[in-house]
Amino acid sequence: MATAQRAAVRTTYEVGRTLQPIYSGGSLALSQDGRILAASLGEDVLLTSLTNGKELGRVEGDGEAITALAITPSASHLIICSRSLSMRIYALGASDTGDDTIEPELLRTLRPHTSPVVTLATDRTGTLVGTGGADGVVKVWDIRAGYTTHTFHGHGGVVSALHFFEVEVADKDDASEHNKKRKRKSRPEEAEAEQAQGEIQMQFRLASGAEDGKIRIWDLHKRKSAAVLDSHVSVVRSLQYSPHEKILVSGSRDKTLIVWDSHRWKAQRTIAALEGVESAGFVANGNILFSGGEHGRVRLWSSSSGRELTREQEPGIETDEIVSILHYASLPYLVSVHADQVLNFHSLKTAESLVVEETIEPLPIFRRVSGTHDEVIDVAYVGRDKSLLALNTNSEDIRIVTLNESDADDATEGRYFGADVALLKGHDDIVICLDVDWSGHWLVTGAKDNTARLWRLDPENDSYICSAVLTGHAESLGAIALPHTAPQESSAAFTNPLSHPPAYIVTGSQDRTVKRWDTTKEMKSKLRAKYTRKAHDKDINAIDIDPSGTLFASASQDRTVKIYSATEGEAIGVLRGHRRGVWTVKFAPKNSQVPNSGNKGLIATGSGDKTVKIWSLVDYSCLLTLEGHSNSVLKLTWLPYRPVDARDKRGAQIASAAGDGLVKIWDSASGETMSTLDNHTDRVWALVAHPTTGALISGGGDGVITFWQDTTSATLEAATTAETERVELDQKLQNYAYAGNYREAIVLALQMDQPGRLFSLFKKVVETETPDADSLSGLATVDDVLSTLADEQLYKLLLRLRDWNTNVRTAPIAQKILWTVVKLYPASRLASLRPQGKVGAKGSLKDVLDAIRAYSERHYKRVEELVDESYLLDFTLREMDEVGGEVKAITNGTAQMEIQRDMIMLD
Repeated sequence: MATAQRAAVRTTYEVGRTLQPIYSGGSLALSQDGRILAASLGEDVLLTSLTNGKELGRVEGDGEAITALAITPSASHLIICSRSLSMRIYALGASDTGDDTIEPELLRTLRPHTSPVVTLATDRTGTLVGTGGADGVVKVWDIRAGYTTHTFHGHGGVVSALHFFEVEVADKDDASEHNKKRKRKSRPEEAEAEQAQGEIQMQFRLASGAEDGKIRIWDLHKRKSAAVLDSHVSVVRSLQYSPHEKILVSGSRDKTLIVWDSHRWKAQRTIAALEGVESAGFVANGNILFSGGEHGRVRLWSSSSGRELTREQEPGIETDEIVSILHYASLPYLVSVHADQVLNFHSLKTAESLVVEETIEPLPIFRRVSGTHDEVIDVAYVGRDKSLLALNTNSEDIRIVTLNESDADDATEGRYFGADVALLKGHDDIVICLDVDWSGHWLVTGAKDNTARLWRLDPENDSYICSAVLTGHAESLGAIALPHTAPQESSAAFTNPLSHPPAYIVTGSQDRTVKRWDTTKEMKSKLRAKYTRKAHDKDINAIDIDPSGTLFASASQDRTVKIYSATEGEAIGVLRGHRRGVWTVKFAPKNSQVPNSGNKGLIATGSGDKTVKIWSLVDYSCLLTLEGHSNSVLKLTWLPYRPVDARDKRGAQIASAAGDGLVKIWDSASGETMSTLDNHTDRVWALVAHPTTGALISGGGDGVITFWQDTTSATLEAATTAETERVELDQKLQNYAYAGNYREAIVLALQMDQPGRLFSLFKKVVETETPDADSLSGLATVDDVLSTLADEQLYKLLLRLRDWNTNVRTAPIAQKILWTVVKLYPASRLASLRPQGKVGAKGSLKDVLDAIRAYSERHYKRVEELVDESYLLDFTLREMDEVGGEVKAITNGTAQMEIQRDMIMLD
């Protein structure tokens, strides 16, 4: 039996995990247990678990933007309203797969208003939903039955807030109300006693607020307005009722909070918040109010006195504005939703144990969830074990997320894969670049505020502090780098890297200069540059330091890359050859086996001319130009050299990310593209490789972070196994054919999808010199095989016959087998065949038969023409025979005359 050939080693990657946006702004809702977050994501609604961060389900949009959504407290139903004027009600049932996923089932679609629904609210039982429209109408719906129970008119503008609540009402007969009024006037004591003896019942109320500042209280039992509260002068954004204190709080953009007494529906007190209020509510059984608004800070107030209980807080920037606060009385925290799609979890422990009128610090934030990553500009592994990831997401802050899994089943923990664990604040403008040292404990960042910062990261102690600020550049920083050389394992710097910062930092700026900054153990708050060099004629886009720490390179928009001595800062080489600006530069690591590189190694560059170039550091010549991207190459990273086995002839691998949304893996020895990775819909700005496993992380303008797992070994093993199986089956097929076991041979050829082998079998059968009597194909055994084929095998055979029938040389065999098949099977069986699997998936049986008929008609027409031409040939030959006879007679007569003449002349 033939042995399998060794498969060539190809670099392969598969998507392991992804971090995708879960909220892109707009409406969102929280289940009562705090586990499920329903949030708008473009036109879709995403259901996310706040315990493990996983996607539970997704509801596709109807093509229009979502205007409001709500989830019932028990998370049994989801209600979605959009600009298409539709309201869709979904039942949230568990998936049949056995995991924690949810399969939303559309129950019904309604058209609630003549204009878009702006706000939704559900009651505590989850049976009623209130809708407030831009037309000023308020409606109440039965969620399960899907009909309107109440319609209220009265607001003169957009309904901006809704809230269901229950009040205690004495059960009294309306018919005797007049008599009771008379008793209250004449005999007050009897009236009070009679009322006290009446039964107390709970009745539903609905509070609605509008853009005209008015609040209306609707009695759902009497189906009319119970009160009109007119004190706000701007849009009412929030309403909530406290059953313990029997008060209603309203928050408005007129910068006030008003507490209303539910007995008389009069304003009990007005609180000057001095900021537009977007959300307000009660904690601590109604004793404390919370509010949030345009300043981006959660504030607590005494509901009895109206005094602010939290210490004064500095207002945040525009993106810090609070757009909503999610809270249930059963949760020990509240969630503030900010304009930058960030969700902050605030602990209520200090508020619950608060002494009356005591002033406390602002509620501590114990967890942070980013709804969207915006544009991912750069990423870096941090931490000694590389279990954390630093993200530069087009903002002035750096996020640190964890890459570890957590078994915690509590929303207060939030330590799942991709969860935020720290936020590095300090820059005043967008961070453009970052880099990390060998240990993962020291991170540097450069920003548009013309400064760089050095951060000391100590995950074990949850300490993330800025150790130094680098000030001196005249324009924004576009490039920054740290040395990546690990110290000797016996040194103190290796065992205790937190006490030994990197020796120096190199920065590059739009001011076209590079600076070196030396660090010390006792760093001051600000460092001074050791030297400044005028480096390029245009912006500097990237800087990298070589593995030895003695050289660094800068890449610029002026289409050049310069190599410098790190000690003196003098340029010792220039790389010219790119036709557009150079976006990225990376030195090859020490452990890479790089051919033709001497002792100095290689350096790779990526440019706006869509190419990657690999240069020799010996003479600074270009060794390879790698072409394949259709847009600018934005980021490069070398992969750790990890040969699979002796078969692995690959050189050092380099990965490139580009504006075409692709990541490509290249072989630096041959220049061949080893793999193309596609999981982004926008430019891929960020790319980093794990220093030992080779796992890749890419991030792009689509806000998606993709974790790529190296599957080269598994792919090679699978390819080797498949090749071995193919060779074994091929040998088995040859053995069957040689032994005349046509049944096994034909079935195996169809299974292996080898049309060449199958055709050879049928040709041998059709052209046999000793055909079996009464056999359709030529051999009775083959007839038996063809008559017992399964539907999938029969369909495959028809596909092969179709292909063979298109060729004049193979058509006779195809026609013979086709005739056999048609004779063996009834038309009903052939008509019931359907394409299965990949073979023929694009065409139906009708398409296959139409193709066979078209070529068969062509073949028969050609045969008819040949027959017609054969008659002409017969006629021509016959006529030639007659003419030939006359010519022969004339020839013979002429010969005799010549003989006679010759004899006379002799005489």
